[in-house]
Amino acid sequence: MKGVTDSTTSADVVLPCLDEAAALPWVLGRIPAGWRAVVVDNGSADGSADLARSLGATVVHEPRRGFGAACHAGLLACEADLVCFCDCDASLDPALLPALVAPVRDGTADLVLGRRRPEGRGAWPLHARLGNLALSRMLRRRTRLDLRDLGPMRAARREALLALELTDRRNGYPLEMVVRAADAGWRVTETDVPYRPRTGTSKVTGTWRGTWHAVRDMSAVLRAPAAGAEATAR
Repeated sequence: MKGVTDSTTSADVVLPCLDEAAALPWVLGRIPAGWRAVVVDNGSADGSADLARSLGATVVHEPRRGFGAACHAGLLACEADLVCFCDCDASLDPALLPALVAPVRDGTADLVLGRRRPEGRGAWPLHARLGNLALSRMLRRRTRLDLRDLGPMRAARREALLALELTDRRNGYPLEMVVRAADAGWRVTETDVPYRPRTGTSKVTGTWRGTWHAVRDMSAVLRAPAAGAEATAR
Protein backbone atom coordinates (compact mmCIF):
# COMPACT_ATOMS: atom_id res chain seq x y z
CA MET A 1 0.00 0.00 0.00
CA LYS A 2 2.10 2.92 -1.29
CA GLY A 3 -0.32 5.67 -0.31
CA VAL A 4 -0.50 9.34 -1.22
CA THR A 5 2.06 11.64 0.39
CA ASP A 6 0.87 13.72 3.35
CA SER A 7 3.44 14.88 5.86
CA THR A 8 1.23 17.17 7.96
CA THR A 9 -0.42 14.60 10.22
CA SER A 10 -1.45 10.96 10.47
CA ALA A 11 -4.73 9.23 11.18
CA ASP A 12 -6.48 5.88 11.12
CA VAL A 13 -9.03 5.38 8.34
CA VAL A 14 -12.01 3.08 9.00
CA LEU A 15 -13.19 1.34 5.81
CA PRO A 16 -16.35 -0.79 6.27
CA CYS A 17 -16.13 -3.59 3.73
CA LEU A 18 -18.59 -6.12 2.32
CA ASP A 19 -17.46 -7.77 -0.93
CA GLU A 20 -15.35 -4.86 -2.20
CA ALA A 21 -12.44 -6.80 -3.72
CA ALA A 22 -12.80 -4.95 -7.03
CA ALA A 23 -12.46 -1.54 -5.37
CA LEU A 24 -9.88 -2.27 -2.67
CA PRO A 25 -6.66 -1.85 -4.72
CA TRP A 26 -7.65 1.68 -5.80
CA VAL A 27 -9.00 2.67 -2.38
CA LEU A 28 -6.00 1.42 -0.41
CA GLY A 29 -3.62 2.90 -2.95
CA ARG A 30 -5.14 6.32 -2.20
CA ILE A 31 -4.64 6.18 1.57
CA PRO A 32 -2.21 8.98 2.58
CA ALA A 33 1.31 7.74 3.28
CA GLY A 34 1.89 7.12 6.97
CA TRP A 35 -1.82 6.68 7.67
CA ARG A 36 -3.29 3.32 8.71
CA ALA A 37 -6.15 1.73 6.79
CA VAL A 38 -8.47 -0.29 9.03
CA VAL A 39 -10.60 -2.49 6.76
CA VAL A 40 -13.54 -3.96 8.63
CA ASP A 41 -14.69 -7.10 6.87
CA ASN A 42 -18.41 -7.55 7.47
CA GLY A 43 -18.77 -11.05 6.08
CA SER A 44 -17.30 -10.78 2.58
CA ALA A 45 -17.36 -13.83 0.34
CA ASP A 46 -15.07 -12.48 -2.38
CA GLY A 47 -11.74 -12.59 -0.58
CA SER A 48 -11.81 -8.92 0.40
CA ALA A 49 -10.19 -9.55 3.78
CA ASP A 50 -7.20 -11.46 2.40
CA LEU A 51 -6.75 -8.95 -0.40
CA ALA A 52 -6.84 -5.99 1.99
CA ARG A 53 -4.30 -7.66 4.24
CA SER A 54 -2.01 -8.36 1.28
CA LEU A 55 -2.20 -4.69 0.35
CA GLY A 56 -1.00 -3.60 3.78
CA ALA A 57 -4.25 -2.82 5.56
CA THR A 58 -5.12 -3.78 9.11
CA VAL A 59 -8.11 -6.14 8.83
CA VAL A 60 -10.80 -6.42 11.50
CA HIS A 61 -13.55 -9.03 11.26
CA GLU A 62 -17.03 -7.99 12.38
CA PRO A 63 -19.45 -10.95 12.10
CA ARG A 64 -22.51 -8.92 13.02
CA ARG A 65 -23.92 -7.57 9.77
CA GLY A 66 -24.67 -3.87 9.61
CA PHE A 67 -22.97 -0.68 8.49
CA GLY A 68 -22.93 0.67 12.03
CA ALA A 69 -21.53 -2.57 13.40
CA ALA A 70 -18.64 -2.41 10.94
CA CYS A 71 -17.97 1.28 11.56
CA HIS A 72 -17.94 0.88 15.33
CA ALA A 73 -15.72 -2.19 15.22
CA GLY A 74 -13.28 -0.14 13.17
CA LEU A 75 -13.43 2.75 15.62
CA LEU A 76 -12.65 0.39 18.51
CA ALA A 77 -9.68 -0.97 16.57
CA CYS A 78 -8.25 2.48 15.87
CA GLU A 79 -5.20 3.66 17.80
CA ALA A 80 -4.54 7.12 16.36
CA ASP A 81 -5.92 10.28 17.97
CA LEU A 82 -7.49 11.30 14.66
CA VAL A 83 -9.96 8.94 12.98
CA CYS A 84 -11.55 9.10 9.54
CA PHE A 85 -14.39 7.10 8.00
CA CYS A 86 -14.66 6.45 4.28
CA ASP A 87 -16.65 4.13 2.05
CA CYS A 88 -14.68 1.25 0.58
CA ASP A 89 -16.32 1.20 -2.86
CA ALA A 90 -14.13 3.78 -4.67
CA SER A 91 -16.93 6.35 -4.76
CA LEU A 92 -14.90 8.62 -2.46
CA ASP A 93 -11.19 9.37 -2.72
CA PRO A 94 -9.24 8.74 0.52
CA ALA A 95 -6.51 11.06 -0.77
CA LEU A 96 -8.86 13.94 0.15
CA LEU A 97 -8.97 12.98 3.83
CA PRO A 98 -6.13 15.29 4.99
CA ALA A 99 -8.32 18.27 4.10
CA LEU A 100 -11.09 16.90 6.34
CA VAL A 101 -8.68 16.18 9.17
CA ALA A 102 -7.03 19.62 9.12
CA PRO A 103 -9.81 21.57 10.95
CA VAL A 104 -10.03 18.85 13.63
CA ARG A 105 -6.26 18.75 14.03
CA ASP A 106 -6.08 22.56 14.23
CA GLY A 107 -8.90 22.77 16.77
CA THR A 108 -11.34 24.75 14.62
CA ALA A 109 -13.87 21.90 14.26
CA ASP A 110 -14.80 18.76 16.15
CA LEU A 111 -16.46 16.78 13.35
CA VAL A 112 -15.97 17.38 9.62
CA LEU A 113 -18.22 15.74 7.03
CA GLY A 114 -17.61 15.40 3.31
CA ARG A 115 -20.55 16.82 1.37
CA ARG A 116 -20.88 14.65 -1.72
CA ARG A 117 -20.85 16.39 -5.11
CA PRO A 118 -21.65 13.78 -7.80
CA GLU A 119 -19.34 13.41 -10.79
CA GLY A 120 -20.20 11.09 -13.66
CA ARG A 121 -23.32 9.21 -14.73
CA GLY A 122 -24.76 7.00 -12.01
CA ALA A 123 -22.67 8.50 -9.22
CA TRP A 124 -25.71 9.17 -7.06
CA PRO A 125 -28.99 7.44 -8.07
CA LEU A 126 -32.14 9.54 -7.82
CA HIS A 127 -33.74 7.44 -5.07
CA ALA A 128 -30.61 7.66 -2.92
CA ARG A 129 -30.37 11.40 -3.46
CA LEU A 130 -34.03 11.95 -2.55
CA GLY A 131 -33.62 9.88 0.61
CA ASN A 132 -30.57 11.90 1.60
CA LEU A 133 -32.40 15.17 0.90
CA ALA A 134 -35.32 14.22 3.15
CA LEU A 135 -33.05 13.07 5.96
CA SER A 136 -30.87 16.18 5.70
CA ARG A 137 -33.93 18.37 6.16
CA MET A 138 -35.01 16.40 9.21
CA LEU A 139 -31.47 16.56 10.57
CA ARG A 140 -31.35 20.35 10.23
CA ARG A 141 -34.64 20.67 12.11
CA ARG A 142 -33.43 18.31 14.82
CA THR A 143 -29.94 19.75 15.35
CA ARG A 144 -30.05 23.32 13.93
CA LEU A 145 -26.85 22.46 12.07
CA ASP A 146 -26.52 23.83 8.54
CA LEU A 147 -25.74 20.49 6.88
CA ARG A 148 -26.75 19.40 3.37
CA ASP A 149 -25.50 15.83 3.33
CA LEU A 150 -25.06 12.82 5.58
CA GLY A 151 -21.77 12.06 3.90
CA PRO A 152 -19.98 8.85 4.90
CA MET A 153 -16.57 10.55 4.63
CA ARG A 154 -15.84 12.20 7.97
CA ALA A 155 -13.13 13.00 10.52
CA ALA A 156 -13.02 13.47 14.29
CA ARG A 157 -10.96 12.56 17.37
CA ARG A 158 -11.16 8.96 18.53
CA GLU A 159 -11.69 9.53 22.25
CA ALA A 160 -14.39 12.11 21.61
CA LEU A 161 -16.23 9.71 19.28
CA LEU A 162 -16.08 6.95 21.87
CA ALA A 163 -17.49 9.35 24.47
CA LEU A 164 -20.60 9.80 22.32
CA GLU A 165 -21.49 6.17 23.18
CA LEU A 166 -23.09 5.43 19.81
CA THR A 167 -25.49 2.48 19.92
CA ASP A 168 -26.92 2.12 16.40
CA ARG A 169 -25.37 -0.79 14.53
CA ARG A 170 -27.35 -0.49 11.31
CA ASN A 171 -27.66 2.31 8.77
CA GLY A 172 -28.44 4.93 11.40
CA TYR A 173 -24.88 5.01 12.77
CA PRO A 174 -23.61 8.00 10.69
CA LEU A 175 -26.71 10.02 11.54
CA GLU A 176 -26.55 9.11 15.22
CA MET A 177 -22.96 10.36 15.26
CA VAL A 178 -24.04 13.79 13.99
CA VAL A 179 -27.10 14.01 16.27
CA ARG A 180 -25.16 13.12 19.41
CA ALA A 181 -22.33 15.42 18.42
CA ALA A 182 -24.80 18.29 18.03
CA ASP A 183 -26.42 17.50 21.37
CA ALA A 184 -22.96 17.61 22.96
CA GLY A 185 -22.23 21.03 21.50
CA TRP A 186 -19.66 19.93 18.94
CA ARG A 187 -18.60 22.22 16.12
CA VAL A 188 -19.76 20.30 13.05
CA THR A 189 -18.85 21.46 9.56
CA GLU A 190 -18.90 20.05 6.04
CA THR A 191 -16.74 20.46 2.97
CA ASP A 192 -17.38 19.46 -0.64
CA VAL A 193 -15.87 16.21 -1.92
CA PRO A 194 -16.25 14.59 -5.37
CA TYR A 195 -18.60 11.59 -5.44
CA ARG A 196 -17.81 9.08 -8.20
CA PRO A 197 -19.76 6.09 -9.52
CA ARG A 198 -19.02 3.25 -7.12
CA THR A 199 -17.23 0.06 -8.10
CA GLY A 200 -19.56 -2.94 -7.83
CA THR A 201 -23.13 -3.08 -6.52
CA SER A 202 -24.34 -1.00 -3.58
CA LYS A 203 -25.53 -2.97 -0.55
CA VAL A 204 -27.51 -0.06 0.92
CA THR A 205 -28.70 2.56 -1.56
CA GLY A 206 -28.37 0.67 -4.83
CA THR A 207 -32.12 0.00 -4.91
CA TRP A 208 -35.30 1.74 -3.76
CA ARG A 209 -35.71 -0.99 -1.13
CA GLY A 210 -32.19 -0.46 0.21
CA THR A 211 -32.75 3.27 0.36
CA TRP A 212 -36.05 2.76 2.20
CA HIS A 213 -34.34 0.60 4.83
CA ALA A 214 -31.64 3.23 5.29
CA VAL A 215 -34.20 6.03 5.66
CA ARG A 216 -36.19 3.91 8.13
CA ASP A 217 -33.14 3.26 10.29
CA MET A 218 -32.07 6.89 10.25
CA SER A 219 -35.57 8.22 10.93
CA ALA A 220 -35.65 6.13 14.10
CA VAL A 221 -32.46 7.88 15.23
CA LEU A 222 -34.03 11.30 14.66
CA ARG A 223 -37.08 10.36 16.71
CA ALA A 224 -34.98 9.29 19.69
CA PRO A 225 -34.77 11.72 22.64
CA ALA A 226 -31.63 13.78 23.08
CA ALA A 227 -28.82 11.95 24.81
CA GLY A 228 -28.53 12.87 28.45
CA ALA A 229 -24.79 12.45 28.65
CA GLU A 230 -22.67 15.45 27.69
CA ALA A 231 -19.84 14.17 25.51
CA THR A 232 -17.23 16.83 24.89
CA ALA A 233 -14.89 16.96 21.93
CA ARG A 234 -12.42 19.35 23.48
